[in-house]
Amino acid sequence: MNTHPLGKGVIFMFTGIVEAVGTVSDVIRRGEALQLRIVVHGITRGGGPDSAFSGVAVGDSVAVNGVCLTVAGLDGDGGFLVYAMPETLKRTTMPRLRPQDRVNLERALKLDDRLGGHLITGHVDGVGYLEKRESVEEGSLITIKAPASVMRYVVEKGSIAVDGVSLTVASCTEQGFTISVIPHTASVTTLGSKRIGEPCNLEGDIIGKYVEKLLRPYLEQRKAASSSSLTLDFLRALGY
Repeated sequence: MNTHPLGKGVIFMFTGIVEAVGTVSDVIRRGEALQLRIVVHGITRGGGPDSAFSGVAVGDSVAVNGVCLTVAGLDGDGGFLVYAMPETLKRTTMPRLRPQDRVNLERALKLDDRLGGHLITGHVDGVGYLEKRESVEEGSLITIKAPASVMRYVVEKGSIAVDGVSLTVASCTEQGFTISVIPHTASVTTLGSKRIGEPCNLEGDIIGKYVEKLLRPYLEQRKAASSSSLTLDFLRALGY
């Protein structure tokens, strides 16, 4: 979802610790792509207002609601431009953004940064919907309905990114999962104001994806063994 001068295949990482909340000031359709202008404001990580984004330059990678995008331009009013391409528009909530919408922002992780959340690529797995919000003593419990393509990577007490925010899964079912949001997280991200029924970008833990791919050949062999007769050739193929 991110293109960069260094070339195809470059992967940028984020931590899910939101640095600032921005406001979408303009949304312009450019053919099949979408141009967004975002103004940075609010509490930021590691300093005063806007400090995390004071050095943003053209070509930098920024996670916008968990979607990795490239800064394509700057203006003198504290804003920057990004473009969401057709593939990104198909897989994320980007087409739903309108002027005055607030978005979570995080710059790409530097190699010497502290990893406060978990590794996030900014490549969204699917869109979920806020199904329930329950107030508890130390914050709120939020239930999100998610597609099977996302739930395959969700485990209880594991990590997930919701609109770019790194969170721990409190519980999960086949249809969705519940997260606990503390007051601080609610106040410095858009999660505190998200309403029932609103969509959110979801990215599962990348470690689970690698484990799944590594195990796939063995799972396919086991499936073949259970559906076919046991032969000497099959046993030799498994190393017996």
